Amino acid sequence: MKIVVATPLYPPEIGGPSTYAKLLAEGLPARGVEVTLVKFGAVRHLPKLVRHLAYFARVRRALKRADLVLALDPVSVGLPACLAARSLQKPLVVKVVGDYAWEQGRQRFGVEQVLDEFVRTKQASLRVRLLQAVQTRVARCAKRIIVPSVYLEGVVAAWGIPRDGIRVIYNAVSREKFGVIPANVAKLPRPLVVTAGRLVPWKHVDGVIDAVASIPEASLAIVGDGPLRAALTRRAGERLPGRALFTGTLSHADTLAVVKSADAFALNSSYEGLSHLLIEARMLGVPIVATKVGGNPEVVADGEDGLLIPEGDTPALARSLARVLGDDEFRARCTARARESERRFEVETMLAATATLLQSI
Repeated sequence: MKIVVATPLYPPEIGGPSTYAKLLAEGLPARGVEVTLVKFGAVRHLPKLVRHLAYFARVRRALKRADLVLALDPVSVGLPACLAARSLQKPLVVKVVGDYAWEQGRQRFGVEQVLDEFVRTKQASLRVRLLQAVQTRVARCAKRIIVPSVYLEGVVAAWGIPRDGIRVIYNAVSREKFGVIPANVAKLPRPLVVTAGRLVPWKHVDGVIDAVASIPEASLAIVGDGPLRAALTRRAGERLPGRALFTGTLSHADTLAVVKSADAFALNSSYEGLSHLLIEARMLGVPIVATKVGGNPEVVADGEDGLLIPEGDTPALARSLARVLGDDEFRARCTARARESERRFEVETMLAATATLLQSI
């Protein structure tokens, strides 16, 4: 079988689609699925409309020699892939890891609702409604939709997509070699809390800063970058003077090294489809405190390998971090439980399920 993988990101670019595309390209051929990658990065330098037309042409050209196209998002690569598939009358499969319209609405168009409310409410913004229409149209064009969590299966079903066309295949985490802990992170006082991710509103890194500020002597390393970095840097300077560090964007290997060095990993999101970093922190044996939202409860067992807290509850986050950092016996128990292998998050499991799904179309 020959497939085209349309991916918005690919190494050395970082992000979930980048990691996933690399795993598919390296692992599917051994399972009888030959992969041709079409990377959006090759056209990203072009003006907006031109880049999407150029990308459509690249996907269509590759798809002429393949059986189907797998698009790793429903909009930026999904729409060109959908049009290419329709023009050649070939099947489309789409990977959905979040609600693109909601994410853009939160960042650019004044949307304040949480995702569960957003998908059930008619939006006032014409631009947001247009993005919703695009991702829904692409999803309806697909023969199958892959989602990485049961939670996201429900989100896509709320778009009006029948559940029998949606398949849950958990994201896999490869045991990559660790990189280097930046010297300025290594110098931070202990105990050390680490949080990582894009600095956007729904990650609520401000709450992590406030929670760590209430724990004497604890320090915080924040890995990642994004539009809120300047505001968060000011907040950390006020609330955690000398005890907070923004590393900016690190390589995946260096990010894993920083997470592994932590005494606790915090994820304070109001939304997560299925967090790669949460799975990785769990497999590294780092005690976790995360919000009970989205796919997080599918990764963390509350009280066994971490603690789950209500979304938006900074005092609960502070109490839970203080418990993890201050209770050696509980932390050791979390670490031992978290290091147990979970087959559902292994690369072999993901590749086998993906190959079976593709070969059934």
